[in-house]
Amino acid sequence: MDKIAQPARAAAALTELWSPRVIAQLEDSYVKVAKVQGTLGWHAHADEDELFYILHGRLRIEMEAGAIEIGAGELYVVPKGVRHNPIAEHECHIMLIERKSTLHTGGEVTSHTRSLTEQLRPLD
Repeated sequence: MDKIAQPARAAAALTELWSPRVIAQLEDSYVKVAKVQGTLGWHAHADEDELFYILHGRLRIEMEAGAIEIGAGELYVVPKGVRHNPIAEHECHIMLIERKSTLHTGGEVTSHTRSLTEQLRPLD
């Protein structure tokens, strides 16, 4: 049996910002954690929803229809096709659930974009 995942501990231990790491998988989805601060950048996932669950801190997700803010213990699903821009004014730890086909920053490529290979690196 695989070892038990500890999302909050895994996210807190990360040293890179905006660099999600896969901690589990189920069927066609990955469970990822990330440590974020600042702005990721506007992007969309044409065919996949994206679930954000806040482990620590607060995250604002800007969307063309308006922004939402979520805090520790809360989650929000960005529907497929919706352009969004995650922003954390202070360090925030998040857990994401995404289909395995989801590209980190959709069709946009920025300095924050991480490949699936990078996201699958073992946690230290």
